[in-house]
Amino acid sequence: MQKRILIADDHPMARKGLKAIFEYYFKETDLTEAASCNEIMRKLLQTEYSYLILDMTLTDGTVLEILPNIVSLYPRANILICSMQPASVYQRVLNQYDIYHYLSKSLPEKNIICLLRQFLNNERPAQEGVDAQIPDNPFSRLTARELEILHYILKGMGSNEIGNILNIKYNTVSTAKAHILEKSLTNNMTELYELATRYHVT
Repeated sequence: MQKRILIADDHPMARKGLKAIFEYYFKETDLTEAASCNEIMRKLLQTEYSYLILDMTLTDGTVLEILPNIVSLYPRANILICSMQPASVYQRVLNQYDIYHYLSKSLPEKNIICLLRQFLNNERPAQEGVDAQIPDNPFSRLTARELEILHYILKGMGSNEIGNILNIKYNTVSTAKAHILEKSLTNNMTELYELATRYHVT
């Protein structure tokens, strides 16, 4: 029986690369693509997928913004996050949603195939294997909401604009900004940008 898989990534070449790996190494798969958070939710309404492979950053926001809905509405879907960003930034937040599969795009192909095989076989990866990919990261202390806001801060957006996008109050954004600076041990936005660049958080 074919496994229905939804691959969501904002880069067409990344989606094609993953599809090529699946078509070569994992024959019994039915693959569908998406490029945005909105498209993911539309696809999920149309079809029941057993496996979701989601990039953290998409064309219209971050997967963190829709994860609560996905987990609530589609509890049987197995989820893997595939991203260039460090696993240690998101792992604590993802664990809250019982998401333990995290695939770094920078891994060698043989490691990617191994992790995908674990994912398709519903095998939970060893936690030490995930932690070993990246050392401790100052951004790993952030909550899901703070990570969402950090994403838009690093895109150069102000508090009003971020509040409108996330449908939250200006004061909520300002408070989160203060927490982000405190938790990352930075004093201003310039230092925050520099730290994010150093740890490949963009």
